Amino acid sequence: MSHRAKFVRWLTSGYMQKLDVANVPVETARKHLESIARMLLVKAVGVSVEPSEIAGIEVDWLRPKNAREDKVLFYLHGGAYVIGSRRTHRQLVSHIAREAGVTAVIPEYRLAPENPFPAAIDDAVAVYRALLESGFEPENIVISGDSAGGGLSVAALLALRHAGDPLPAAAVLLSPFLDVTASGESATTRADQDPWFKVSDMAVVARYYCPDETKWRDPLVSPVFANVSGLPPMMIQVGDDEILLSDSTRLAEKLEAAGIDVEIEVWPEMWHVFPMFVGKMPEARRAVEKIGVYINKAVS
Repeated sequence: MSHRAKFVRWLTSGYMQKLDVANVPVETARKHLESIARMLLVKAVGVSVEPSEIAGIEVDWLRPKNAREDKVLFYLHGGAYVIGSRRTHRQLVSHIAREAGVTAVIPEYRLAPENPFPAAIDDAVAVYRALLESGFEPENIVISGDSAGGGLSVAALLALRHAGDPLPAAAVLLSPFLDVTASGESATTRADQDPWFKVSDMAVVARYYCPDETKWRDPLVSPVFANVSGLPPMMIQVGDDEILLSDSTRLAEKLEAAGIDVEIEVWPEMWHVFPMFVGKMPEARRAVEKIGVYINKAVS
């Protein structure tokens, strides 16, 4: 681990106490994340931001200079389905979009607990369908998301597949939150290594998102339990120190067994959604560069 990464890990472990929605009021955590984003997360140079609306949902269009306008990264932000916004994720997505040479769109999907499952999925599906209706071809779209946004990306793909909609060219998942039951082995094996999360807090987040515990193993709530047949190729990046590591590895195993092309990268000594710190440490820069190459190839 680089010296910069060690510093970022130490610094963010303190900030995360203010974002712990299991122990901090939701509105307080939301305000803290917005504040942190303003202070620490700087949008990539040469990328413009254009607020708009799609399917009645507020979005940000991020347009890198000389980006291919017919190729789009459809990005769903993370935040445990409870916090986060297009503003908190402009920095990460702007860097990815610039690396890939494509336009990106980030929707302001509805958050729990005010809008529990399946509101976020409904919003993601509505925006995707509106992109198709506006003229984007599915083979020119990549869906992506971090943490809960990664879980939401897979859930949206499952919903679209079930409905018979054409699926995008590929998906890119960053530390996806795919199992609200926290049943993966990494919940135990990485419990002492994860600098951000505690397994004991997962049930609180799960109840915010899906109050009906009988649905927690529903594939749309916890996509790790899904039949993945027919889903598009995927790239997954995850840190080796995450309690959510098994979410990624189990999904990758399912995709491989189903004959779906999957690239999974488990980054040593890294934590949850470490690419968020692009510009702050070399590991994040390398991760974003790899994502850019993957997206570029997927829509070429």
